[in-house]
Amino acid sequence: MKEIKGLLFDLDGVIVDTAKYHYLAWKKLADDLNINFTEKDNERLKGVSRMRSFEIILEIGGVTMPEEEKEKNCTKKNDIYLEYIYQLKSDEILPGVRKFLEDARAEGYRLALGSASRNAKLILEKLGITDLFDEIADGTIVSNAKPDPEIFLKGAELLKLPSDSCAVFEDAAAGIEAAHNAGMYAVGIGTEENLPEADIILPGLNNITIEEVVKKLQEVERS
Repeated sequence: MKEIKGLLFDLDGVIVDTAKYHYLAWKKLADDLNINFTEKDNERLKGVSRMRSFEIILEIGGVTMPEEEKEKNCTKKNDIYLEYIYQLKSDEILPGVRKFLEDARAEGYRLALGSASRNAKLILEKLGITDLFDEIADGTIVSNAKPDPEIFLKGAELLKLPSDSCAVFEDAAAGIEAAHNAGMYAVGIGTEENLPEADIILPGLNNITIEEVVKKLQEVERS
């Protein structure tokens, strides 16, 4: 197993749960278009770009729309979402995340965010953890959505590390696939049922150390 030197983290569902705010924003937009959009439908939007998410909602409602109109609606959704994000508090960071990031940095690992969100920097700022990341790869500098590996390859490039020395922390199946497509280890945050392709599964980053994560990855590599 190649020595792991870099850690890349997805944002939503790994560091913070903003999925509820995405859902509320998409729900408002769908209601305005008379589309019945449920929380179950929202699961299909995990790890998917904003435009593709909106296209899925249109498919659910059997609605077609010109590209220009799609763009306007995506902007409207983001405006609604941002109203929630500006009210985000630092205590909304998921349990154990801050300590895990701090300890990993203390152990000498290089840390990067790898999120398709265009609001990633704002969210990190609201959580008060911007300084815990060496680099930020987000939706403002990449164009391809997961499972395309672009976001993670960009993160590794920014960290100046080879892909195979990086481990990705992800809560979405598309993100796990993207990590593997980038030639990286994939740590699933969630359940084996939802993330069967992950190299290892953790329920979250609470009460676990980077040493324990690396050991688990090594055990998988040997088996």
